[in-house]
Amino acid sequence: MFHIKQRCALSAIALLGALCGFRASGASVKTVFVIAMENHNWTQPANQFTGGIQQIYQNPNAPFLNNLINGTAAAIINGKAVNISEQVAYATAYHNVLATPGGNNPHIHPSEPSYIWSEAGTNFGVLNDNDPYATTGGTNQNTHQHLSALLSKAGKTWRSYQEDTDLTRDASGNLLNLPLPKDAWTVPLRSFAGVFAGGFVNAYNLGNQYNYAAKHNPMVFFTDTNGGNDPTPGNPLSANYAPLQQLQADLDNNTVADYNWITPNQYNDMHTALAAGYKGLTGDAAKIRQGDDLLAQIVPMIMASKAYKENGVIILWWDESESDGLAGDNPDDFSHTIPEIIISPHAHRNVDGVPYASPVNYTHSSDLRTMQEIFRVGPFLGDAANAEDLSDLFQPGAIPQEPPATKNSSSAKQ
Repeated sequence: MFHIKQRCALSAIALLGALCGFRASGASVKTVFVIAMENHNWTQPANQFTGGIQQIYQNPNAPFLNNLINGTAAAIINGKAVNISEQVAYATAYHNVLATPGGNNPHIHPSEPSYIWSEAGTNFGVLNDNDPYATTGGTNQNTHQHLSALLSKAGKTWRSYQEDTDLTRDASGNLLNLPLPKDAWTVPLRSFAGVFAGGFVNAYNLGNQYNYAAKHNPMVFFTDTNGGNDPTPGNPLSANYAPLQQLQADLDNNTVADYNWITPNQYNDMHTALAAGYKGLTGDAAKIRQGDDLLAQIVPMIMASKAYKENGVIILWWDESESDGLAGDNPDDFSHTIPEIIISPHAHRNVDGVPYASPVNYTHSSDLRTMQEIFRVGPFLGDAANAEDLSDLFQPGAIPQEPPATKNSSSAKQ
């Protein structure tokens, strides 16, 4: 009888907590997977589905992404058919960094400034795509005030999964699509591109081209998270940079980090079209379909993992808005929006059977602020101090609302 009463009392407490909006710490987001995509608007004034820069929203060459937000996305996950859309919410007013309604603002482009901003809430004046230790114009930053450094200081883990890195070379030095063992991994400080030897092809697009861009790897621009100008396996930070092929094993073994940044190569992130075209498409249509097909494979893979199911979130993130060809067109005004889609057991519940579409104005500073709140690391970095967090995309309690910690706790791992 005592146990029955005890259970009833606990149930009453749980019910009261729910009615009052209380969420235990276990209901907060715990593990983050960011998948970084490239150079497309969610919506734009012109050239929606034709031309050099097409929007993603309602584009027939992005069926997976559009199914996510129209309520029909489905996949087989752990042997069961799952409606992914039930765990989706997205932003309708996500803008380029420093965008204003009229576009009267600094022009923060090309890609690299946005990736640096995702770590630090500022671009540190960088307005180019140079490698961090380029002979001329290197863009490496010597500061501890960025997200992955704060995570390390607080005993949290992070990992950068980069496609086409840490692959085997044949006797002639040609790259093969075979990942190296972990003790041979490096910090990928330099960009490279080419064609696989030995008949190897990419697992996601079945093309034979590779293309890694350091500019799309945000942690690699900071001395304390890149280990210095050391491209050898002896670099002490090498274990934090994994080839994309390692992601499946880490998911299966539940050894992913707390914060995981995933960058496809420049063909699979919508940046560049394969030379031979893709599924009969060329130009921007091919770029979009290449990226959409990769996401259709990667997202269910992550969703099948324990890390995702136990308070995880997948954030589909695009780097910057683009001009769409109109005379006088300004990609930094509010008529251009960037895709931002979250997939999580804690996503805002569907509304009338379709994913919730948030009208809140967001930028990359919003993501950074949210990461700092999730992992309780502070103070807020750069423009994150001024930004709205992504709470509107989540159920109440998923994103902690109290200010992040500014010091290590005595129990934090070293």
